[in-house]
Amino acid sequence: MAGGAILGAILGSFIAALVARWPRGESVAKGRSHCDSCGKPLAARDLVPIISFPLNRGRCRYCGAKIGAYHWVSEILGALIGGVSLYACPSEIGLAGAAFGWMLLALALLDMRHFWLPDRIVLPLILMGLACSFLAGPPSPLESALGAAIGYLGLQSIRISYRLLRGREGLGGGDPKLFAAIGAWLGGLVLPFVLLAASVLGIMAAITLRMAGKPLRRDSELAFGAMLAAAAWPLWLALPAFYAALGR
Repeated sequence: MAGGAILGAILGSFIAALVARWPRGESVAKGRSHCDSCGKPLAARDLVPIISFPLNRGRCRYCGAKIGAYHWVSEILGALIGGVSLYACPSEIGLAGAAFGWMLLALALLDMRHFWLPDRIVLPLILMGLACSFLAGPPSPLESALGAAIGYLGLQSIRISYRLLRGREGLGGGDPKLFAAIGAWLGGLVLPFVLLAASVLGIMAAITLRMAGKPLRRDSELAFGAMLAAAAWPLWLALPAFYAALGR
């Protein structure tokens, strides 16, 4: 569990950098880590996951620029995903579930900050879900394949219907692909619960924004992909109990 949490915190830091730099066309893998405001290379003490952010009071030590709180949140959530996954399943299944959670975390942050669900993450996530279905159960490979198909076709049909009825987009093009990935990991039987939980999260987000004084119009955008991602990983944790309740 501790190893999973440490690895998750490190990956959470990488995910935060990815979310900040990838949309700008900057490489995350090459070169030293640096402040996005002043460009100063960061020392080791500035890069300790979870710890460095509060020690530096959320600011760059060199120029004093604020560092987005999502960096710290990403590190904490990455650690939580890794630790809980390997605690629940201390095997290759737990590691696979952690990878599922980390990739969902990256997608959720990208969607919240940039309304972007890149195929370079979503499509491998579908393939990984299909491949992991061959590990010790659930879902089975057939249930995984059907889940991917149902997830994509179901949400894509909703997207097309909304566009035809309202004359504008209601869902982004990446949402059906992400739902397909979730279906591949969880199976088609769980998808209605993912959709319900994501919808509840979306309503809660809208209420929170309204309470914060941010105006919401009918055409206001909410990152529904982030809601799907947030709903999916907890349901992966409950997957054995869900299928056991169905007698599977």
